[in-house]
Amino acid sequence: SFSISPAASWSCLHPFNMFNSYNTKVFHSKALTSPYPRSRIERSHVPEDKVSWLVEWKDYNPVEYTAVSILAGPSWADPQINDKGFSPKFNERDGEVERRSLNGLYVVENGRPRNPVGRTGLTGRGLLGRWGPNHAADPVVTRWKRDGSGNKVAHPVTGKNILQFVAIQRRDCGEWAIPGGMVDPGEKISATLKREFEEEALNSLQKSPEEKAELEKQLHKLFREEHFVVYRGYVDDPRNTDNAWMETEAVNYHDETGEALDNLPLEAGDDAGKVKWVDISEKLNLYANHSYFIKLVTERWEAHWTEEPECQE
Repeated sequence: SFSISPAASWSCLHPFNMFNSYNTKVFHSKALTSPYPRSRIERSHVPEDKVSWLVEWKDYNPVEYTAVSILAGPSWADPQINDKGFSPKFNERDGEVERRSLNGLYVVENGRPRNPVGRTGLTGRGLLGRWGPNHAADPVVTRWKRDGSGNKVAHPVTGKNILQFVAIQRRDCGEWAIPGGMVDPGEKISATLKREFEEEALNSLQKSPEEKAELEKQLHKLFREEHFVVYRGYVDDPRNTDNAWMETEAVNYHDETGEALDNLPLEAGDDAGKVKWVDISEKLNLYANHSYFIKLVTERWEAHWTEEPECQE
């Protein structure tokens, strides 16, 4: 039984439609990897031509898996679908929980939300707390690379200035990534972006109230400046399942003069193993689809990305 609730779609906020900016093939690569993160669970194999729900596949037999840590019922997670008293309002703002997708309406089949990009070979929620969209926010904090005299450093081949961003090394998989994390129920995205940057890149949870106030003062200027929404929507994430998936809003905060961030003490905290300023180029290999976000930021600032000659249109 299919249903799409009549709630107004909010995908009008989305600057582009993911299905024409990516093809589905690119879009489900990480969401098809086995074993599933932090488990020995192997996904059912999904051939490329059967990822799309529009392709009929009568024998599709995905593995059901929800991690024990989620079934234990932490406060940030939903109960199981058939639990008594749990009647989520999908495709709507459900109390404090945002169950709308940044990509518009999703199908709900037999009471379970269906992954808008296609099959993943796994049902249930895996490591994700929410049925349907799980909302995250990724602050991309950038500055120009400068030499000892404070002049911008240009790339020797392209002549374009080199941009740097604050990267964290994820403790769970060791990959470098944009700092970021889940949006708390009822929290504004702008607050999540700032909070996650403070917790992961500045270790604010371990700071004294005085130190924290000082950080707040420095960050206020940066997070108040004009920002650029890099991407809003579905993320190809290794934790995604047929019924639960990651979505994010990636936002670029750029320190043009370098003054707002110069004295900022980068220190890994929370989920981060290490944190540092990283020179941006296409050689970066980042977590999930973070490289794509970073590429969009370099285009925005006309910064160095690749040494390959650009194709002439």
